[in-house]
Amino acid sequence: MVTVAIVGATGAVGAELLSVLEKRNFPVDRLVPLASARSEGTTVTFRGQPVTVRALSAEAFAGVDVAFFSAGAGRSREFAAIAQAAGAFVVDNSSAFRMDDNVPLVVPEVNPEALHPASGKPTLVANPNCVAAILTVALAPIERLSPIRRLVVSTYQSASGAGARAMEDLQVQTRDFLEGRPVIPRVLKHPFAFNLFSHDSAMEANGYNGEENKVVNELRKILGRPDLAVSVTSVRVPVLRAHSASVNVELAEPISVEAVRAALSAAAGVRVVDDPEKNHYPMPVEASGADDVLVGRIRRDPSHPNALNLFISGDQLLKGAALNAVQIAEALLANC
Repeated sequence: MVTVAIVGATGAVGAELLSVLEKRNFPVDRLVPLASARSEGTTVTFRGQPVTVRALSAEAFAGVDVAFFSAGAGRSREFAAIAQAAGAFVVDNSSAFRMDDNVPLVVPEVNPEALHPASGKPTLVANPNCVAAILTVALAPIERLSPIRRLVVSTYQSASGAGARAMEDLQVQTRDFLEGRPVIPRVLKHPFAFNLFSHDSAMEANGYNGEENKVVNELRKILGRPDLAVSVTSVRVPVLRAHSASVNVELAEPISVEAVRAALSAAAGVRVVDDPEKNHYPMPVEASGADDVLVGRIRRDPSHPNALNLFISGDQLLKGAALNAVQIAEALLANC
């Protein structure tokens, strides 16, 4: 049994971490929920019991075995090393350490070997960007059939990626629209209800926004392909909590649709949803609350002999965040 701290316990991902730890029967002996000073004294529920939230501080990590960080990159940079020094394994859900060469960026179904380097078991592991995690679960089985030469990805990203307040704002805006009231954005810059817009991360010097650049860089690191050709367009859509993506995959050689479907069907963490007769393919409404990444619309690209098209949906708060983090912790604790 272990002592577990959750930094950002009152946020959307924090709530999912509590649920996943409980559902997977993670061996929690003592829970330490941590948040900002304004949340101190409130409670979260774990295994049917209220647990009091403490203010984040250096002292809070005394005796902690595993610390999940989900309170933004600034808090991770400030406190992750403190948690490590106190003896904790740290699984960080922010962008703070993802591209650090000394920090593994891990999706357990894809690159579990990153948790067992020759230098010994790491005490800090980065949890990937939600889109990168979801995509690599679907892409890794294809990469094992034939090396991927190029990816063109369009993402359809839900409100949950912007946090609990964005999810609430989507619901409010939808009610306001349907009831004839003005739709006023309160969290993101543009109206969310019945609309879509370029991802809200800042535009960067190369003409791509921060989210798009994160996905490119993290896909390369997770797949171990630093020179992989990737082009990404990220869009916010009025969906509460599952991200989707349309993906064009160019391979080194022609691979049949049947071989790809068989590889995906056998892969851990993947559920093939691909029924042309019923026009039933991955949808965020079915991916929401599901551990598996849904993959379908598997078809040959008629414009290129080595290319295929896919459509993918995955729960941003689960495989894109909390579930992946808990799976990392399970692997870190194995054989300790």
